[in-house]
Amino acid sequence: MATFTVPGLGAELPLEIAESGPARRRGLLGRDGVNGALLLTSSSSVHTLGMRFAIDVAYLDRHGTVLAVRTMRPGRIGLHRLRARRVLESEAGAMARWGVRRGVRVTVLGR
Repeated sequence: MATFTVPGLGAELPLEIAESGPARRRGLLGRDGVNGALLLTSSSSVHTLGMRFAIDVAYLDRHGTVLAVRTMRPGRIGLHRLRARRVLESEAGAMARWGVRRGVRVTVLGR
């Protein structure tokens, strides 16, 4: 399993990577939670239709810099982010605890 970190975190966090089309479409659907985060590659928007819990969504550019962070309740459709190339998803509230915010660079390790 891969991990990720952000400046000032001082730790590596577990990261699942969804690279295939089916894995990206499935995302966190059908789960009751997530250990760490899920990275959706080649993605610029997400939805929470059919989700069981609220999630934090960080839109990343091609360098891994956070463009925006949003909390989405179940049953929502997120806006398309023009410069986003990847999306990082976690349980609601996790991004704030980890210091993931606009302008921060997310580094993926062990990929």
